[in-house]
Amino acid sequence: MLGSLARGLAAGAAGTTVLTAVTHLDVLLRGRPSSDLPGRVVEAAAAAAGQDLPGQGKREQRRDALGALAGTATGLGVGVLASAARSAGVRLPAPLGAAAAGAAAMAAADVPAALLGVSDPRAWSREDWVADVVPHLAYGATVQTVLAAVPTRRERRRPLTRARAGLTARAGLLGVAAGMRSSLGVAGPVLTTPGRGVLARAGALAAVAGEVVADKQPETPDRTVPQSAAARLLAGGVGATRLAARERANGALPLVAGVAGAAAGTWGGSAWRRAAGRWLDPRAAALVEDGVALLLAAAACRPGRRPLVAPLIPLPRP
Repeated sequence: MLGSLARGLAAGAAGTTVLTAVTHLDVLLRGRPSSDLPGRVVEAAAAAAGQDLPGQGKREQRRDALGALAGTATGLGVGVLASAARSAGVRLPAPLGAAAAGAAAMAAADVPAALLGVSDPRAWSREDWVADVVPHLAYGATVQTVLAAVPTRRERRRPLTRARAGLTARAGLLGVAAGMRSSLGVAGPVLTTPGRGVLARAGALAAVAGEVVADKQPETPDRTVPQSAAARLLAGGVGATRLAARERANGALPLVAGVAGAAAGTWGGSAWRRAAGRWLDPRAAALVEDGVALLLAAAACRPGRRPLVAPLIPLPRP
């Protein structure tokens, strides 16, 4: 039986093969030219890093080869991440899982192209979108099929229950806290889950304390810049899946709630700081936000009503 990494590589390889086949079939049926976008992205990335493509002569061929290799690596990487998410307890319905994997692979290819100025999706025609979306949906469907067909040993031993409304709500609260202080997304579950080691708890406390201090520094970048916002959304999602995992529940809905909560905490917290700064000292406004974030994280991470481990001796019925 395959482990999560091997399964992810297999799913990514199968998905990449199907994506390539569908792309070439589209070229055959419509007679359109093959895309050189991956190669141009590699070339632009090398130029942005101050590097040149290796080798002398035949530059275009080497560029296209590197682009194809980068596409293969992307396909394998998304497969591994999708497998890891499934192993962590995020089990999306098949159509949503296929769409999510396809969208992730599509974003991994198109976002760098847009950021590097190689291509602007806003200027694409309908035919361009079809040529990009359809192969990636085929990729996502293939990845989802492989992941569902090959459960890991741990997944077989530990079936998941449906996430309750209370768990989903608490995942959303933890997401809001992570949007305010990103370290709380991971630190909250670590500090409140029984059996975590001293080093893990100490590291979680240090991360929270460090962020609380750094948040008050004038050179700290705004939380709504893309890098910071992405980190907060990720923290909210990771924390939500950890809450679901400790209750052995499907983490799909808690993940959505955690990411949505993190978005609310990120932009809502930023709006609070701007508004409160008009009538409060900035440090006082930040301390108020610290307190709210800590209270939300504490409320979100409290154990649920059901015990995490069933009692060893059955209790007599009344």
